[in-house]
Amino acid sequence: TNESNRNITTHKRMATMSHMGGRKQSKIDWAEVRHDIVGGIRSGAYHSAWYVKNWAEQTVVHPTLSLLGFNVAEEKPTFDGLKIVGVGYGRTGTYSLRLALEELGYPTLHTQHLYENHEIFNMWSDGIFNPSIEADEILMGRPNFDLMAERGFAGTMDFPSSLYYEQIMEQYPDAKFILTVRSDPEIWFRSWDTLSKTITQPTRYWQFMAHVQQYNNYLRWLFSVVNRDTKYLNCDMPFPDQMKERAIASYEEHNRRVREMIPQDRLLEYNVKQGWAPLCQFLEIESCPTTAFPKTNSARSLQIQTISAMAIPLTITLFVLFYVFSCVFQRTTNQSVLGWLGMKRLQILEYLTGREMMVQKRRAERAAAKKKGRKQN
Repeated sequence: TNESNRNITTHKRMATMSHMGGRKQSKIDWAEVRHDIVGGIRSGAYHSAWYVKNWAEQTVVHPTLSLLGFNVAEEKPTFDGLKIVGVGYGRTGTYSLRLALEELGYPTLHTQHLYENHEIFNMWSDGIFNPSIEADEILMGRPNFDLMAERGFAGTMDFPSSLYYEQIMEQYPDAKFILTVRSDPEIWFRSWDTLSKTITQPTRYWQFMAHVQQYNNYLRWLFSVVNRDTKYLNCDMPFPDQMKERAIASYEEHNRRVREMIPQDRLLEYNVKQGWAPLCQFLEIESCPTTAFPKTNSARSLQIQTISAMAIPLTITLFVLFYVFSCVFQRTTNQSVLGWLGMKRLQILEYLTGREMMVQKRRAERAAAKKKGRKQN
């Protein structure tokens, strides 16, 4: 019995130590949380500002300048072909790598900024996304990658270009490829699943906007490719959940094919946690940066970015509407909205106070009447 009690005590102590160790390991990194929050809000604000800027340019600025005889075409440096192509699935550090490549002098188009490049996005939509939805089957087509180089990009990162490594390898014999990977397929899927739930919220509630509908069609095609299921192409909103087993199988099969098809001297298999050294060595860059490797676009940051991208324009819209209403209200009533609300508040308080006094008076009258009746009896 004593031996049994000792064993129970030992097990309890080990469980307690394990629990305490787990709590230490799961300690929150507040610096990282702050970085994600600030980065998410900044990115969300950038996207909101871009939409406003784009609307103003397309509807007011460019038409006006064209009428005045000015050339509104934006000039960018062009390349004779793609130099660096990211062939990893999304949520494998592709945006951090895109920032690193930009710092090394390679303008890189990431899927997160695809909507900002109308001509390129239209090429994908008209040639691949929309025909797939109309045919209710996954069509891959042959994208015009020369267009990306002509529009000032030396590289691409993330979907959809990462799926076309065979075409790109044949089209650009000197191009180099980077396969970004996560340490574990399960970790990749958790991040991918979070992304899919996060980015579909704007497309669900803002479908009345043309560019959001266009992006929504892209997601329909992309989810169908990753999950190997055409049900996403024409399903009702919201989208069905990601299919874990199929998505992981798709991720692993893609990576296997990339390793098999691309020659080793043209391929770098890379985890962004490795930092600058392997990247600079692969790209033959002697003066490698000494700054910290970019770290951004985490799942938490992406969620905050999506919320702020919707909340910021909504807040600004409500503020503008309130301001217009206040101006009209003041002109018609000769008093401000806040002044009117203050006056109404006082009237309500006076009414409630007067009503309370009336109730108390009636109670006193009833009490006096009862007292008088008892005396008469």
